[in-house]
This record gives sequence, structure tokens and C-alpha cells, in this order.
Amino acid sequence: MTFLRLASRRTFASLRRHRNYRLFFYGQLTSVAGTWMQNIAMAWLVVELEPHSRGLAVGLLAACRFGPFTVLGLFAGVVTDRFDNRHIVMVTQSVQMVFSAVLAVVTLVGHVQLWEVYAIAALTGSALVFDAPSRQNLTFQMVGRDELPNAIALNSSLFNTARIFGPALAGVLIAAFGPGWCFAVNTASFLAVLGGLLAMRVSELYPLLDRRRPTMWRGTREGFGYALRNRTVLVTLVMTAVFSAVGFNFNILLPLLAKNTLEAGPRTFGIISACFGAGALVGALSAAAVSRATWRVMFLGAAGFGICELLIAPVSSTLLVGALLFVCGIFFTSYTANSNTVLQLASPDHIRGRVLGLYYYAWNGLAPLGALIVGWMCDRGGTELAFAVGGVSGLAMTVLGALAIKPPKRFTPRRIQAEPAEQIAA
Repeated sequence: MTFLRLASRRTFASLRRHRNYRLFFYGQLTSVAGTWMQNIAMAWLVVELEPHSRGLAVGLLAACRFGPFTVLGLFAGVVTDRFDNRHIVMVTQSVQMVFSAVLAVVTLVGHVQLWEVYAIAALTGSALVFDAPSRQNLTFQMVGRDELPNAIALNSSLFNTARIFGPALAGVLIAAFGPGWCFAVNTASFLAVLGGLLAMRVSELYPLLDRRRPTMWRGTREGFGYALRNRTVLVTLVMTAVFSAVGFNFNILLPLLAKNTLEAGPRTFGIISACFGAGALVGALSAAAVSRATWRVMFLGAAGFGICELLIAPVSSTLLVGALLFVCGIFFTSYTANSNTVLQLASPDHIRGRVLGLYYYAWNGLAPLGALIVGWMCDRGGTELAFAVGGVSGLAMTVLGALAIKPPKRFTPRRIQAEPAEQIAA
């Protein structure tokens, strides 16, 4: 019981101690649930508008959503380091709200076309490019270095709580009224996060030390240089890039898994998406209860995720798919929460925004190409082929990452200690 009480106190430490973070957390919980509803509704709308090449159509949707990261992602971190993070997030959230409202109107009117869905996905993705690293850097300002691992894990928990309720509610709304109402609900949900940002006490934010105003070219070059010199950052970025390009394409795989492999409708799509989200929530809360991020947990999450994808590949039972996706979600968040924390703690204040920009570029920069490849695999060999390739790639990157982070034997102990001071030990 004592252990459980201590774990519970650690799990929600950031929420108890920081008013600004509480406002951010609950606002994001509402808004991200709406975002998940929109993502599910957009994928299903594309599947219905293009019945002949569903895999490629959903792949193109993902390419439109993440294509802006490929074009702008390398510069987003420089913007994060130059300007006030809270103001950036307020602007980007407002822009996303406007585009969601436009999508709701054209869909509810009944004249929505495929190109309009793709265009709005690309415009929303452009705002998200600058939103993501700024939001992560703002988290550091709200809680400070000591509680950053806890706050990042709690961010993952709210994201995955929304992943449970958003898809489930979206499945019901789509089946009953169509996808347009999901877009309308998402539009309203942005008011919660904007209200929380406006209500923050700026005086209670932790200052970012040695803050500079880098130019686009020089700032981008400095971010690359730091990533190449710091083994912690480099290994994390490379692993994340491969995982996100091949293994993490659930926005493509799950609608096709429901529609084609399981031969079901939007309710099943919402249910299996919620199963993955439930597992991811368990993984996030477990990570929040741990006082620090470790390499061991990160690699365990990566390996477990790859194995789960291999197990899902041949399955055609909805019940078994849901159970495996639940376990897969636990490993998914174990990897993502630990990799995010390790990366941020390995970066000094003045360059953290650029490192986070590279992190989200690794997440999403290759996503358009990965989405097209995964969509093509689904059209050629079904979701069975896509899950199998994702699982093998995940296991391969786990092994290579573990070997890369281990110091070479030819180094002496003194030289090992000369690694960047920010290196996070397991």
C-alpha cells in the first residue's frame, strides 16, 4: 500500500504542484479528444469517397497531413527558440480551429470533395508543424527540469485518454449522423485549450536560460550540429524516424484493418482505435509513476511494439486484434514517453526548441513517404503485409539502437565519461 501511495503521488506530481500545467492539461484533454475525433472522421470520409484504392487514398491523406513537416519541419525549432512559446501555441491552436470549422461546414452542407479534405489536412498540418515543438518547450517552462519526465508522461496519458474516447465517440457519431459532426465538435474543443493558455500566470513560468534569437539558416545548422555530436540525441532521432515511417502508421492501418481485414464498419474502427489508446494510457501512467527516463524502458517499449505488430499481422478476429492493440499501446507509450524525455533532458535551454523540431521532423518528416509505402503495401498484400514489415523494422531498429548507444570497447572509462554531460544512463 505504501508503494502504491508513493507511485500515485509521483504519477500526478506535476498536476498537483503547478497551476499553469493543470490549466494546460485539462484544456489539452478536451482539445485532443476533439482532434482524435476529426482524425478518425477524416480517414473514414476518405475511405468512403475513394472506394477503389482505399489504401492509397488514406496514404495520400497522411501525406497531406504530414507533408508540411517535410517542408517546414527543419525550421520550426528555430521559430520555437526565437519567440514566446505560449504565444506560438495560441496562434497555432486558433488556426487549427478555423480550418476545422471550414471542414465541418463543407461536410455538413453535403458537397465535400476529396481534394477539399486533402487541402484542409495540409493546411492544418502546416499549423501543427510549429505547434508541436512549441508545446513541448512550453511544458518545460510550466514544470521545470526536475518534473519534466513526469509532465511528458502525463502529456502522453492525456493524449491517449483522448485516443480512447475520441475514436469511440467518433465511431458512434459517424454511424449515426456522418463525419461532419465530428469536425464541428473538434472546432468547439479548441476553446478549452485557448482558455487555459489565456488564464496562465506568466510570472510562474520557468525561464529559459541563455535564450538567443537565431536566424533560420544559422539556427538550423546549430541544431543539426548538436544532434550529430550528442549520441543520445542522434540515436533517438534515427530510431524515431524509422519507427514513424514504417511502424507507427496507425492512421492508415486501423481504418483499413477495420474495413478490409475485419470487414466491419465505423463502430469497429472506433473500438479497435480505443483499444490501442487504452493500452497507451496504461503505458503513459506507468511512465509517469517512474521518477526518471531510462534507455532500458525505451528499448523494451520498442522491442515489445515490434513483436506486437508481428502478432497482429495474421489475425482476423476483432476480439484478438483489440487485445493485441491494447498491449501494443502499452509498449508504444513506453517508447515515446521515454524517448521524448531523454531527448529534452539531453538538450540545453537555448537549443531545446531546435532539437524538438528535429524530433518532430523525425516523427513526421518521412511520414508522407512512409504513408504512401504503407498504403501501397495494404493495397498489395493487405494489412497483414504492412504490420509484418512494421514489426520486423521495429525489432531491427531496437537491436541497432541498443548497439549504437553502448560505448565502444576501445574507449577507456575516462573517455566514456567524456561523453556529453547530458547523456542519460539507463
